[in-house]
Amino acid sequence: MDSKEYKNHDEIIKVPRFTSDSGFHTNEHRSINMSKIKAKNSAAEMLLRKALWAKGIRYRVHVNQLIGKPDLVIKKYHLVIFIDGSFWHGYQWDKKRLSIKDNKDFWIPKIERNMQRDNSYNEILKSKGYTVMRFWDHDVKKRLDACINQIMLYLEAAKNGKIPVSE
Repeated sequence: MDSKEYKNHDEIIKVPRFTSDSGFHTNEHRSINMSKIKAKNSAAEMLLRKALWAKGIRYRVHVNQLIGKPDLVIKKYHLVIFIDGSFWHGYQWDKKRLSIKDNKDFWIPKIERNMQRDNSYNEILKSKGYTVMRFWDHDVKKRLDACINQIMLYLEAAKNGKIPVSE
């Protein structure tokens, strides 16, 4: 699976407000489409949840007490799992950012800020003793077995007290 490494920015990226006063234009059709995008219970998330549940893995969803509200938390093993949307979290961002045509002044900082925030949340969660796993939504949909296998390998190692430490 592709790595989810983000560039670390020292300064927080400022995202301009998406308003017509700021020079951003949208239409009613796009507005309707954007309002249908889900932050929780996406198709990829549901696939992963059902597969883990079928394997007897119990978890909590969207835990408000943890920063970033991870999609899944397996508290017993201090594991948090995020399923990231390819567009919103910058999959192959160096290539993708060049293809954005509309409202570049909004979308580029918006996605780069999301990536920066993801990196920050990873570091905070790691400092609290959690292991963070992030999967791209398309990997979950197309390669569910590989995603499940990665989680199961971690859980097996954690059961044996040999939790892999990443630095």
